[in-house]
Amino acid sequence: MSEELSMAVVELKGDRAVEMVRNRVERGENPIQILEECRQGMSIVGERFQKGEYFLAELLLSAEIFKGAVTILEPYLAKARPPKPLGKVVLATLRGDIHDLGKNIVATLLRAQGFEVYDLGVDVDPAVVVKKVKETGPEFVGFSALITTAFDSMKEAAEMLAEAGLRDKLKLMVGGGVTTPMVKEYVGADFQTTDAMEGVAYCMKAMRGK
Repeated sequence: MSEELSMAVVELKGDRAVEMVRNRVERGENPIQILEECRQGMSIVGERFQKGEYFLAELLLSAEIFKGAVTILEPYLAKARPPKPLGKVVLATLRGDIHDLGKNIVATLLRAQGFEVYDLGVDVDPAVVVKKVKETGPEFVGFSALITTAFDSMKEAAEMLAEAGLRDKLKLMVGGGVTTPMVKEYVGADFQTTDAMEGVAYCMKAMRGK
């Protein structure tokens, strides 16, 4: 795997990153591999943010670079997807949090692997999640958080899903840099991660087990 693309994302060289993505995919390279290299760059940016080496401005700029790369890759990723969705996933950043960087990365990676993703956006009321789950019947629901104020909304959504008789029919995931195993227990989730790819791997493993 080439590190050049990943480091272009890390060093916030947007024009260079986009140019590499376009050139490589047009040469016929695997779009999922290229996407993974972009994700690795984003992962390093996230680590530097957690350590205080990068700030929110760098985080948001890297997100724009990732978004630009995905825009180029999307037509090629669409061709590589299986004709039938591997599974359904509802994703949201819940009430109290307006950050969507991690959620958007997970959504892109899940779609690349063949999942049908319903992205509800940011600052989402838990009742909206319950409504969407009733409509779509997903195998997974994922909540992303960059700040701790969303934890109570996560727990509220989990309880509302249980009250509606939906909780046992799906796997509940929580993710984001501020989440921990303790947050998983507090929310009552099945899975927690700070790594987007781990979340995708969890979904794929669960579907293979069915």
